[in-house]
Amino acid sequence: MRITYDRGTLLIEGVSRLPHCRYDPRVGKLRTLAYRYRELKELLTHATDQVLDPLSSPDLTEKVALRPYQEDALNSWLRKRRGIIVLPTGAGKTYIALKAMEILREPTLIVVPTLPLLKQWKDLIESVYGIKVGAIGGGREDLRSVTVITYDSAYIRASELGNKFTFLVFDEVHHLAAEAYIEIAEYSAAPFRMGLTATLEREDGRHVLLFPLVGGVVYQISPKELAGEHLAEFDTIRIRVDLTDEERDRYTTLIKEYKEALRQAGITMRSLEDFRKLVMRSTSNKAARRALLAWNEARKIAINSKSKLNVLESLLESHRDDKVIIFTEYNEMAEEISRRYLIPLITHRTSQRERNRILDSFRVGSVTKIVTSKVLDEGIDVPDARVGIVLGGTGSRREFIQRLGRILRKREGKKAVLYEVVSKGTSEVRISSRRRKGLD
Repeated sequence: MRITYDRGTLLIEGVSRLPHCRYDPRVGKLRTLAYRYRELKELLTHATDQVLDPLSSPDLTEKVALRPYQEDALNSWLRKRRGIIVLPTGAGKTYIALKAMEILREPTLIVVPTLPLLKQWKDLIESVYGIKVGAIGGGREDLRSVTVITYDSAYIRASELGNKFTFLVFDEVHHLAAEAYIEIAEYSAAPFRMGLTATLEREDGRHVLLFPLVGGVVYQISPKELAGEHLAEFDTIRIRVDLTDEERDRYTTLIKEYKEALRQAGITMRSLEDFRKLVMRSTSNKAARRALLAWNEARKIAINSKSKLNVLESLLESHRDDKVIIFTEYNEMAEEISRRYLIPLITHRTSQRERNRILDSFRVGSVTKIVTSKVLDEGIDVPDARVGIVLGGTGSRREFIQRLGRILRKREGKKAVLYEVVSKGTSEVRISSRRRKGLD
């Protein structure tokens, strides 16, 4: 018997039938996805193994000291050397991965969602261990025994890199469940895998696909459990505002149009899956299209209500001396706040140079307020703030927890607070209650 690697798959010869394998008549062998390498190796103990062609092992000295909860997380992962660790933003997930690298001493590929995160991981590992770290993404093509790569680049090169590393680290592992990215894990033969995230659950439910590819959740702890000793004590405060008369009239009209169009399209809205059906059907069904347009406009009215600016003004006055990050859903609201209150603005259109300038000023305190439309939710190293103000969002629990994480860095004698300003009598209130579940 012999097992070999072939472009993201394994070829098995000398046996006629195996679980999860199919006969490939083109080569006269059984074939399966590469991620099943570990279980096949345990099953075929006497087979000739020609699967892995790994890079050299990194020379890592023991440098990282973990906090007790980080040690618990690592020990839970080490039992099978696979699995997902769920920790709040700011709780030091990265250092758990570094400690695992010290223990394993295996060629390691770290997959990250953004270029800023690629740079953060690369800089941190190089500063801790004094080694050169490879980087692939954003025009970089440097492959080394420890390499950081973006999800986009890892997807493109999944079959090429699938037998070069024995340890995979997926930062913000919920991204891996995307329809394309999932091939990164499927095409890899790496026996050791770690997923890191503050929010595993996806609105589309696809996070369950990660369990056979990365492992189940081996450790999870909430922000409340770490507040005080390791993270800042915090409060979350929800403030309800009334729509203006004009906004309320328009919102009511749009919701009626939405419900009538749903009825005409024959769609009953009971779950997120039903909403996905509405989106799909809107491309060919006029009633479904009207329903979707009415819903989007109504939602925009609720999120961008002018009444929220009055509350914002009051909060800014109350927190005049604090560092504050203001989160919005839409650029137009962020731009209005920036103009009205002379607050630096970061959106997807902000250049990297300008973004760095604003964040550096925020870090040293020459700027104490920032407004952003989603850009700072994930994958950006945001300097410590004590106050977050959410003026609208997608309603996802992940987004809420990511924003909360931006204000949880430990500061002596300082309690963090996240305000969520929602419009009364709209879907914002119901969604806000749902996404807070599980914070304790």
